[in-house]
Amino acid sequence: QIQLVESGGGLVQAGASLRLSCAASGRTLGNSDVGWFRQAPGKEREFVAAIRWSTGITSYADSVKGRFTLSRDNAKSTVYLQMDSLKPDDTAVYYCAVDRGLPLRTGSPPTSPNVYTYWGHGTQVTVSS
Repeated sequence: QIQLVESGGGLVQAGASLRLSCAASGRTLGNSDVGWFRQAPGKEREFVAAIRWSTGITSYADSVKGRFTLSRDNAKSTVYLQMDSLKPDDTAVYYCAVDRGLPLRTGSPPTSPNVYTYWGHGTQVTVSS
């Protein structure tokens, strides 16, 4: 079992930056994929970004490429989502998620939320225009 806690959300103006954190506990992330998803009111949960812990390979949604950046801290089992040039359309609850983990994987982490097993409770990001 793994527990995830997101933090760092808030209310900012368009063009500002925020850094979200996802701290994991309960097991190591060595063979895991860690994803960020978001859900706006009345919309389905959508993929934002993901990182394959073992290789550091990342994936980003087209809507955030060039603005959002993933990083990780191995010692803290924490993933960070740096969000720059925020837009009102980025307003949503942001969730991090971890899959069950598999060793020796290659390629990019998946973008479907169905693949991820463990979810945090989310952190609200609101961007005003």
